[in-house]
Amino acid sequence: MTSPPAWPGGRSGWAGERVSAVVLVGLMGTGKSTVGRLVAESTGRTLVDVDVAIAARTGKTVRELWEEGGEAAYRALESEAVHAALARDDVVLAAPGGVILDPDVRAALTDAFVVWLRADPEVLGGRVRAGDHRPLLGTDPAADLAVMAAERDALYAAAADLVVDTGIEDADAAAAEIVGRLEGDATR
Repeated sequence: MTSPPAWPGGRSGWAGERVSAVVLVGLMGTGKSTVGRLVAESTGRTLVDVDVAIAARTGKTVRELWEEGGEAAYRALESEAVHAALARDDVVLAAPGGVILDPDVRAALTDAFVVWLRADPEVLGGRVRAGDHRPLLGTDPAADLAVMAAERDALYAAAADLVVDTGIEDADAAAAEIVGRLEGDATR
């Protein structure tokens, strides 16, 4: 396995430092799982999709866990999974959209390369639908996502080393931009 790439000089600009974790944050539907898989494949890192990790650990869907313990209990599971993933080397972490609300998670992200995948809530509303894995969505996903964006965008922006608009770029282009930045090639 190769060493992780040098810090690309974003939020903190630690030139020469090694990045052990690439963390994708953003609202649901921005492509964190898909882009994360592509970045992991391109860089030889391990993908950790937090929602998948929680489901594998508990044997329950997001909605089941949400209904059993409420939002606070689910957020605690998310936080625990994010911290566990950040303790590993060479990971790409597809983080659930709401983890940015946790101050402890935000503090833990300071040592990672954080990419905010963003898109207009109207675009995202066309991509997502309510289901077992999306307990926060009602009958108007775009409106629900607009409320979430208003609450979270400033937090995503403050944590981000790179912002990629996945409302404009497809998953392959978004992944190439991230990999290019990790490799220090701003033209990719």
